[in-house]
Amino acid sequence: MPRKIYKPEEIIAKLHQVEVLTSQGKSAINAIRSIRVTDATYCRRCQEYAGLKVDQVKRLKELEAENARLRRAVSGLTLEKLVLKEVASGKF
Repeated sequence: MPRKIYKPEEIIAKLHQVEVLTSQGKSAINAIRSIRVTDATYCRRCQEYAGLKVDQVKRLKELEAENARLRRAVSGLTLEKLVLKEVASGKF
């Protein structure tokens, strides 16, 4: 059975739902179980998304994707530079 991949908006809504349930007097464990995630998943998502709004999370994900793309580009250019240096020095 494949895992469900949640969108950032859904994750933030579920975190907010747990906050509402705990403020209504429900225990944290039961609130987490009611959104159908494990304790570890809840803790990980709290660390990643705590205090962020939906638009901030979207922007964060966009920046992470752009950062990864730029890192790949820089590593490719660095490799090309090293190859050209070796060829220019006659060590091929």
